[in-house]
Amino acid sequence: MKNYTVRRYNSEDSALWNAFISNAKNATFLFHRDFMEYHSDRFEDFSLLVFEEKKLVSVVPANRVQDVVYSHQGLTYGGFVFNDKIKIGKVIAVMQCALKFLNESKIDTFQLKLIPSIYHTFFSEEIEYALFLAHAKLTRRDCLSVLDLTKEILYSKIRKRGIKKGHLNSLNIIEEDDLSGFWNEILLPNLALKHHVQPVHSLSEISLLRQKFSNNIRQFNIYHKDKIVAGTTVFVSDNVVHAQYISGNEDKNKLGSLDFLFNYLIKNVFKDKTYFDFGISHEDKGQKINEGLLYWKESFGANSVTQDFYEVATKNYTLLDSIMI
Repeated sequence: MKNYTVRRYNSEDSALWNAFISNAKNATFLFHRDFMEYHSDRFEDFSLLVFEEKKLVSVVPANRVQDVVYSHQGLTYGGFVFNDKIKIGKVIAVMQCALKFLNESKIDTFQLKLIPSIYHTFFSEEIEYALFLAHAKLTRRDCLSVLDLTKEILYSKIRKRGIKKGHLNSLNIIEEDDLSGFWNEILLPNLALKHHVQPVHSLSEISLLRQKFSNNIRQFNIYHKDKIVAGTTVFVSDNVVHAQYISGNEDKNKLGSLDFLFNYLIKNVFKDKTYFDFGISHEDKGQKINEGLLYWKESFGANSVTQDFYEVATKNYTLLDSIMI
């Protein structure tokens, strides 16, 4: 480890961090500091930069809660970020150096939620092997419903009927800059009524992020007779389109609004992307499945991709000694 050093991120590192993220093999715009810091008042940032001599070789978006560091709780995914040139020996060294730094910083445990493989621009599963070597414990596994847009897409009969309903009802799809209509008239009422929760992002937060990342955060609404009836907020990265929020009014099945909308997104707007990520369909940290929601996604032809969560004791950095023989 003599050639490696680790230090915490500070605001002066912003340009360096963002430049590294822009060329990484397993990063998206969620790791850009302008995105991470919209909720900086809620989290104690404990992001790390790892250097080999003077060269930045990895960054770790993270936050701290007492004696635990998380690969950032305010992000959908995280973990160690690398460029496409790094080899597994260096990944192991980076992991060891980071764990040692955390241990010396009185951090007992590091919790990681890894970025799903569909978001990688190159193969990038070295960190899973390094976690295995460090005796990390798999604590949770989420299941994403993902449509491979490079393959033939086969909808179920019920989805085809829904799309036909949308045509018969003369639904109108509009991409909009203003998210307030969807938030106030569709999303907030639905989440409050059905789940008694609020969306992860407030309207002001998502609007701010939309201003900063206008190419990555897009809003599509469905109108019936000039009234908004459904919509989706999508996060767009290099390979993947992710439906961050999906919601429709009580007439969505009668009108075919969501089927009509997602067919348009899949077959037209994002047909040149690699994957369409519908997200998870479960609750209770992956222990319960919303069967109806899962069925809707799978009837578009989506299949399952997992996202793993790990816990590793920082003292286990010693286990990474003398791995390479």
